[in-house]
Amino acid sequence: MKKWRGEGPCWGVSELNLSQEQRKSLDLIQQTYFREAQLIRAQLFTKRLELREFLINPTIKIESIRVKYFEIIELKSKQEEKAIEYLIKVRNLLTLEQLQNWCPEQEFPAFRQMMYGPGPMGIMPPRKPPFPEGSGKE
Repeated sequence: MKKWRGEGPCWGVSELNLSQEQRKSLDLIQQTYFREAQLIRAQLFTKRLELREFLINPTIKIESIRVKYFEIIELKSKQEEKAIEYLIKVRNLLTLEQLQNWCPEQEFPAFRQMMYGPGPMGIMPPRKPPFPEGSGKE
């Protein structure tokens, strides 16, 4: 992979020539990040399930649906914040030479989307069921 500037190779942090001290620090940074990120992912999963239930329940008010959606947006923002904090800590760990060969977007697939937006296809529409309703092939 080439750097976005068109210069030499671009590596993830684990592919750089880290010293023993850097590896220990990186392990600690990663463990902390993954523990915090796992908690946020679990909360997001729960909120998405709750939103689904709100959407299919005809007695739930629209305002409640919006509130639940904003809770999800807040958690996603918190998730991105944690990712940026992680990248800053990794950045502070690297030497100047390592920084020149490091591609932060290699660390998280979601970071690429955060930096560059969705892919060329944009957001994909939902898939249609394989059989039309009422066809008996469900």
